[in-house]
Amino acid sequence: MTEKVEGGPSASLARFAASTSFATIPAEVLERARIHILDGIGLALAATAFPFAPPTLAAVAELAGGAGGCSIIGSNLRAPPRDAAMANGILVHGLDYDDTHLRAIVHPTAAVLPAVLAVAEDKDLSGAAALTAFCIGMEAAIRIGAAVNGGFHHTGFHATGVVAHFSSALAAGRLMGASQDNHVNALGIAASTASGVQVFLEEGAWTKRLHPGWAAAGGITAATLARHGFVGPTRALEGRFGLFETHLHTHIADVEMGYLSAGLGDEWMMADTALKPYPVCHFIHGAADAALELRSECEGSAIAAVEIFLPPDTLKIVAEPIEHKRKAKNEYEAKFSAPFVVASTLLKGRFGLADLTESAIADQAVQDLAGRCTCSPDPDTRFPDYFSGGVTVTMADGRQISRHVAVNSGAGEKLMTLDQTTEKFLQNACLAISESKAMRVRDAVVNLANRLVGELMALLRH
Repeated sequence: MTEKVEGGPSASLARFAASTSFATIPAEVLERARIHILDGIGLALAATAFPFAPPTLAAVAELAGGAGGCSIIGSNLRAPPRDAAMANGILVHGLDYDDTHLRAIVHPTAAVLPAVLAVAEDKDLSGAAALTAFCIGMEAAIRIGAAVNGGFHHTGFHATGVVAHFSSALAAGRLMGASQDNHVNALGIAASTASGVQVFLEEGAWTKRLHPGWAAAGGITAATLARHGFVGPTRALEGRFGLFETHLHTHIADVEMGYLSAGLGDEWMMADTALKPYPVCHFIHGAADAALELRSECEGSAIAAVEIFLPPDTLKIVAEPIEHKRKAKNEYEAKFSAPFVVASTLLKGRFGLADLTESAIADQAVQDLAGRCTCSPDPDTRFPDYFSGGVTVTMADGRQISRHVAVNSGAGEKLMTLDQTTEKFLQNACLAISESKAMRVRDAVVNLANRLVGELMALLRH
């Protein structure tokens, strides 16, 4: 079959996936890759201590039927590659504490790592091969997300749940030795599986957690079908009735196709991906930073009202309907509630996983203050480059104090270092494993280029 890569975004991504080698990826990009893999694995380990993990593992055990040799992080359960990837995707993304590329508004590690780990372990591949596939998938996910300018969110889709089908297909295909033509077909096949609706926002349902895991299974399926000669459409993204037209509707006019080809392979957008210092929707991070800065000035004083300033395009996700957001009832509602997060941060001077427990969410003082919060568009936002935010607190005596954070923590010049990520990793991983074992996992990730992926996965079984 002739190669189908003459032009267009789908062809550009396919060419990039087939031609990029470990040697051509800049050292600083590989360093960021190891940092993000470490963060993702730590989150997956922590997730095993939360209520959504047991039903996930029970379902995967039934689906696997005792077959398969791929590891599920934090468990002794083994499964075929697609089932293991689905489970690990749920675990990596399940706490909503994973990284975000701010312009793309996608969680790229969750969109790539589960497929990479499953395929690389299944085929007994090297860490260098896995790092190469991971970087390819990360860059693809980010560039598709950046191209649509937030359009998926406007039409009711969870962007990560959509783009992860394509990034997983490219990463898995790379590990399978796919040709450019294979990659084109895999993208075409992935276009028929890509979805992920945001209706979970209405009630704190668990389905958002499933999206990157299901995408990993879909991507592995697409790559495998393509490698065996299954034919997909050649213009999966840009064609008539392709992804952009079907998923974006009127927002297709906002698509910037240049992101899908310009500088691809030379300029690595993935290096700008932000890690999360707070386990909540990334849209709230600037406001949480501002609340944290105000904490010392508020402590011990009665607060009459709080106004939270957020990027206008994010209000419908984390601030609307306001009466609902003021009354978070469970962990997932709390993660997507600017009033809850800001109120809790103002009162406690922190926001971590401990602040999402049932007792923390039910804290009457936090609930009362959240009820006195309003949310407004941030006139000084630097969105989508950064998730800026601000807070104005009106005290009971009439005083007003304000803070505005233009560049949210973990982003831009505030990107987390390996040492900072190690600290976060240990806090998360040690919810499931000992510190000594966590450090062995950390060292295996840092030295991944020099070992087999199977060695890392053996350490992650529990």
